[in-house]
Amino acid sequence: MISWMQRHRKYLVVTIWISTIAFVGAGFVGWGQYSYGDKASAIARVGSIPITERNFQQAYGRLYAQYNQLFQGNFDDTRAKEFGLQQQALRSLIDAALILNLAKSLDLSVSDRELFDLLKTQSYFFKDGSFDKETYANVLRQNSMSIQEYEEDMRQSLLIQKIINLLSTKPTSLENTALDVGAKIADRISYSVLDPLYITVAPSEEEIKKYWEERQFTYMTLPTYTLEVLTIPIAKGAHTDEEIAEHHETNKLSFADSEGKLLALDQAKAAVMSALDDKAANKAALKAYIEFKKGNTLEGLNASRIQIDEQNHSFDTALYEELSALTLQDPYLKPRKVGDTYQVFKLSAYEASKPKSFEDARTEVLAEYTAQQKQYKLLQEAQSKLANFEGKTTDFLTQDDISKIELLETPEASDFLAKMFVSKNKRGFVELASGKVVLYAILEQKMLDNNITVSGQDAAGIKSMLLDRGLVQTLEKKFPTEIYVKGL
Repeated sequence: MISWMQRHRKYLVVTIWISTIAFVGAGFVGWGQYSYGDKASAIARVGSIPITERNFQQAYGRLYAQYNQLFQGNFDDTRAKEFGLQQQALRSLIDAALILNLAKSLDLSVSDRELFDLLKTQSYFFKDGSFDKETYANVLRQNSMSIQEYEEDMRQSLLIQKIINLLSTKPTSLENTALDVGAKIADRISYSVLDPLYITVAPSEEEIKKYWEERQFTYMTLPTYTLEVLTIPIAKGAHTDEEIAEHHETNKLSFADSEGKLLALDQAKAAVMSALDDKAANKAALKAYIEFKKGNTLEGLNASRIQIDEQNHSFDTALYEELSALTLQDPYLKPRKVGDTYQVFKLSAYEASKPKSFEDARTEVLAEYTAQQKQYKLLQEAQSKLANFEGKTTDFLTQDDISKIELLETPEASDFLAKMFVSKNKRGFVELASGKVVLYAILEQKMLDNNITVSGQDAAGIKSMLLDRGLVQTLEKKFPTEIYVKGL
């Protein structure tokens, strides 16, 4: 049981240790694209600590990668929704933010020396075996992070660690004994799985509309931005040998092979010419930008008009965030490279988010109401069947025996056993994160005849986990949480 908790708690119990990682930008995996508006805006706030979209995408991406590894590469967005990954990611961020509020109330801070000592241990910033500033900047740039963002993440991580270090996790001899006994208890159970997939709901139009009327301000249109766009193509130009040689000499570090070896002029010539073309286009775009702001247009350049929102645009996330931050008081955006062009933008109109009409919201309302009613009916069915259900019988189980729960997938089995083993009921049911409900009846218990003992490290880990959760529950009463995004 103890070893299972150590191996799998990252999928089941959001602890402060995991929450610490949620604020850290290291790892550099590809996040899922879940956009919630301006990058700097908060999707939630805990006390005085905002949780931004960037925090959320990092936490979600890391969880997705963990589940994908568990499913041996067969995890997808459908399963992510089934297992509530968005909610798990937000929960980890809320826990971390609670600890940061506590650190702030205690006037704890992180010095520049402490920050640098941490950076020096992160090998992805190493060159020739030690920390290198240029490598540091390049790695962050390649992963669309600024140094300021990354260092703020690191400071938050260190602050959380300081709070954790204040908690004593060394178990007493009595606690060790109790954990040893718990590790040897096994249950033989009967269980049955109820799946909402097999529940049918046929709500009337009146029920759907009533549900919408009670919650209509949660079904909002997306803010819409009307933009005028000047496009300046990157064209091939005629460059003298002198210009090419001068640009290569000035920007040698930009021309290297896949192994980082600098290229000689003859090897880099094509890339240098392309860079000069890019430079010329950028210069022309800056000139167009200046004239655009004056209300003038350049010969051959006509502004096109486009309308975009969060779900309907062709820009990358970073550029969309910049465009959505424009205001009618400050409507211009300097040239940005888009594909093989440079583009200059002006916000000409903005339509704020507003409640959708029932007709526009109906599909979304129907899906949400149906899911709610399915879950309600599923719990009713669980209650009615609990007393005399006939299920599949297992051998004696501990929390390690995930593979013996044959009717559930691995994460679901983990979820079920974790909840069942902390339940005080001999017969009951468990709601899983995937939406399924598992009925169970404990048929028999026994103490395993083995020499299982809990190591000091495992015992400390369990105690730490319990302390973490207790601390979080206490802080939730002191620092209120506000969530601004529907569905999280």
